[in-house]
Amino acid sequence: MSFDEEWSAARATAATNVSLRLNRASPPGGGADLALDQDHIGAVGSEAHRLHSRLQADGKHAAAATAEAAGALTREGFVSGAALSKVGARWESQVKTLVAACAQISNGLNYSLSSHSKDEQQLYAAFTTSKIDEYLK
Repeated sequence: MSFDEEWSAARATAATNVSLRLNRASPPGGGADLALDQDHIGAVGSEAHRLHSRLQADGKHAAAATAEAAGALTREGFVSGAALSKVGARWESQVKTLVAACAQISNGLNYSLSSHSKDEQQLYAAFTTSKIDEYLK
């Protein structure tokens, strides 16, 4: 069997397995396969914020040394100086992308928590002041 045939078979098997898992009403053993509460969401948001902060500081620690080495190599006539400079620029771009993604995750989860809490308060207020409340008493 060629690599392409083997790869196609593996992809088809994986797609079938994913489809079966997604279409299943409940996981083996019963119960929900996804349970998430406000504490979990808050913890994920906090971790994303911590990662954001660390990436901003730690992701740039080699920038000065890389730029200096690239400059020195270029001045000495080595082609690898330009390549190292390009690697440094790519690294910086990727760190910025990760920092932005972490900020987006953290902010999005914080917004979701706040929004959900406000929605619950509004629903509770509407429910307790409605005609339904009168009938339940």
